[in-house]
Amino acid sequence: MIPFYIFYSMFGFQRTATSFGSSRISSAVGSFGATAGRTTLTGEGLQHADGHSPLLASTNPACVAYDPAYAYELAHIVQFGLARMYGSSQSTRRAEDVFFYLTILQRAHFATGRTPDVDVEGILRGIHRVLALPLTDTGRPRAQVLASGVAVPWAVKAQQLLGEEWGVDVDVWSVTSWNELRRDGLTADQHNLLQLNRAGFAIHN
Repeated sequence: MIPFYIFYSMFGFQRTATSFGSSRISSAVGSFGATAGRTTLTGEGLQHADGHSPLLASTNPACVAYDPAYAYELAHIVQFGLARMYGSSQSTRRAEDVFFYLTILQRAHFATGRTPDVDVEGILRGIHRVLALPLTDTGRPRAQVLASGVAVPWAVKAQQLLGEEWGVDVDVWSVTSWNELRRDGLTADQHNLLQLNRAGFAIHN
């Protein structure tokens, strides 16, 4: 049985972060799922605004946090998470002492659909392109719009608006995990720093 702990995203790390820390110490395996989006409890004000739970998730080294926008992204992430948390008989991957935190939208929205050439590695590493306009020689400016989770449908609308009213061609990217992108960047920085040290370069503050 795969344990899932479900909560409203606003309250997850704010109310139970200590329990999440204990999960890491005890090497617990499982997933935390959270609903994301505009709350129906608008009378309680901005304390229900989403966005800070992924930031708080970054403080726990054992937490692998994702904020997907589409069901096909979620499917790949869950499969990847099971392999990391429980190991995989189809590869040499061994179980890791990590747990996954996933935010899931609480309302239906238009989906771009899974393309045959979907960038699965990009989904798992933290970012992939969901809508790309063909390259043209019209001289129109081109922009890249990045969004996560509930904001991706708004980015798709922005693509249409910018194209029709402002003459700007836009590619839309779904950032499935800012946290994993940050970790990737920190790992790259550490690698480059160690390479400089080994090459005999002096490091100055």
